[in-house]
Amino acid sequence: MIIAFIAIVILTSATVGIPAIWLLQNQLDRQAWAQVEQGQRVMVALYASHYQEILNLATLIAQRPTLHELLARNDIDGLTDYLTTLQKSAGLDRIMICDPGNQLVVTTDPKISGSVCRDWKSGMYQYDRSIPQVCLTAHQHLESASGYIGNVLVCNSLDDSFENRLRDQTGMEHILWIGDILASTSLAGSRTDLEIIPTHTVPMKDDGSQRLFEIDGVPYYAAQTFLDENGLKAEVALDVTDIVATRTRMAGILIASIFGISLVGSTLGIFVARRISRPLVQLSESAASFSLGDLESSVKTDTRLREITQVAKTLENARIDLLATMTSLQSERDWSDHLLASIAEGIITLDEDGHITFFSHGAERVTGWSKLDVMGHPVDDIFQLAGVDKPFSSILPSVLENRQKIDVLLADSRVASLAITSAQLTSFGERGDVALVFRDISEEEAIHRLLGQFLANIAHEFRTPLSALEASIELLLDQAPGMSPTELHELYTSLHLGILGLHTLVDNLLESANIEARRFRVSLRNSDLGNIIAEATQTMQPLLAKYEQHLTIELPVDIPIVQADPRRMVQVLINLLSNASRYGPPNEEITLRVTVDTQHARVAVIDRGPGIHPEHRANLFQRFVFPHADESVSQAGAGLGLSVVKAIVTAHGGQVGVDDRPDGGSIFWFTLPVAKESA
Repeated sequence: MIIAFIAIVILTSATVGIPAIWLLQNQLDRQAWAQVEQGQRVMVALYASHYQEILNLATLIAQRPTLHELLARNDIDGLTDYLTTLQKSAGLDRIMICDPGNQLVVTTDPKISGSVCRDWKSGMYQYDRSIPQVCLTAHQHLESASGYIGNVLVCNSLDDSFENRLRDQTGMEHILWIGDILASTSLAGSRTDLEIIPTHTVPMKDDGSQRLFEIDGVPYYAAQTFLDENGLKAEVALDVTDIVATRTRMAGILIASIFGISLVGSTLGIFVARRISRPLVQLSESAASFSLGDLESSVKTDTRLREITQVAKTLENARIDLLATMTSLQSERDWSDHLLASIAEGIITLDEDGHITFFSHGAERVTGWSKLDVMGHPVDDIFQLAGVDKPFSSILPSVLENRQKIDVLLADSRVASLAITSAQLTSFGERGDVALVFRDISEEEAIHRLLGQFLANIAHEFRTPLSALEASIELLLDQAPGMSPTELHELYTSLHLGILGLHTLVDNLLESANIEARRFRVSLRNSDLGNIIAEATQTMQPLLAKYEQHLTIELPVDIPIVQADPRRMVQVLINLLSNASRYGPPNEEITLRVTVDTQHARVAVIDRGPGIHPEHRANLFQRFVFPHADESVSQAGAGLGLSVVKAIVTAHGGQVGVDDRPDGGSIFWFTLPVAKESA
């Protein structure tokens, strides 16, 4: 009887303890592997983000005017110094310039060989197994007015310091392998001293991307991701010392409790069997609730037996510890979710059938689609290419190879340009989930187009007067002694007009830069409006005379005193009169009319040009907008004059606008506050 009772006690204790031990071990392992897999996904995103960062730096370097100028002059020493400065400021390890024939022109690293121009265009990662060393590279075309002139190549070494930064961002250790060669790691100690001992104590994925290993007796759970097809792979490792210790301690406590209960049960015999049956049932129910995932309900027993109470306390402690571990892991998961939600770029994942399995908040902001509306749907149903009769999935192979820019239809039927990069979430060569990271670059594309047009216009505006000045000066140098006073006067007038045009252009550029940098200020004081008009018309008279345009000035009997900055108001009038002359026909009249009321003086410049279409007026006083009536009128100038006019008038507390002239042409007007002394 006693032996049977002992067997029953042992069996009952095992029934209670073994599920709890099994649950504890498996739950901790699952949570640990989930944390490793999450760290693996974050690691892939960080590698992609770092590549995007140096690609952006390559693009910025390729657009530097100083670089183009030094390259055009073939100033190797100047290029080397300039690239060294850029390298330090941008935090890059190497910068190289290659010519169109893939020949190395200049580099910040003298050890780089000439073949780098050809070899480093083949992929994101370049490495040498003999060193070993891995470099994350990006390149960008160099374009000038004459066309393609070479490439900019940049590089950041993926060394131990880089892995340490990844560790600081993810809280896990990181290792970079070239095949079976250790390239860099965040683990303590030198790479030659590290002895990684593989183990296999828990089930892992069949593809071998997960593994266990030990370093100096410290166990790690690790996951690997291939970065290219030549064996370069990144590994993230989680120190599970605390998890293993907790698992061992809890198992020991539970096993000790089982033996204690068995010992007490064997001594008490049949007498206590009935008394302990009820609390054992309660403990069994608590263990069953553990296995069902209920860790909120506390372990309760209705008994005075110390042994049963101790078992209940042990299970309660196990429940509390397990709940704390799960809460911590849930916090880590919530942190990762918040991190993904805070990323401005859109992130989606697709399964092997092309269905959407994850849709970030950034993706909702970029596309306008709700996560609930797209989850589980084929990507071709959500993303539709604009202007191309083929499905979105047809571009995925090219996206997996490099960064792509595509035009898609958004939820509101608006066409947007998206820059897309991707990452394969399984081992290379096998189908699996694909992560796509994209951002809306529509505004950037528009800015690039505006910037190109602006630079072309600026170059034209500088080159035309400079060419005229050069021709006039050469003519004076060669033939001045034999020229008549009339011919000399014409050359001097041409020189004056060229200098006036350059001066106006430079003033507009400086004012536009000050407005953009928010350094724009005006010095208001009581000023005679007649003097301001006189100075502006005197400055513009040579230009008007050149085109035989007549300026008529209509002033009131009492010319008002206004609150104004005279220098800036002269600039406003010069810009408006220049536009009236430029867009008005020769041999026509331009009128400058001033009217006054009790509070404001209204100044209007009336031309006989082609006028302004109504659809162009909304943005007429913005930068890079030209006051033309149709496409047949040349878009001369830098597109800054009217924006500067509006900024100056607004700073004076006035208003600016444009009306149609009844007989054809435009009336550009602005108002200024009349000084109190003259009101």
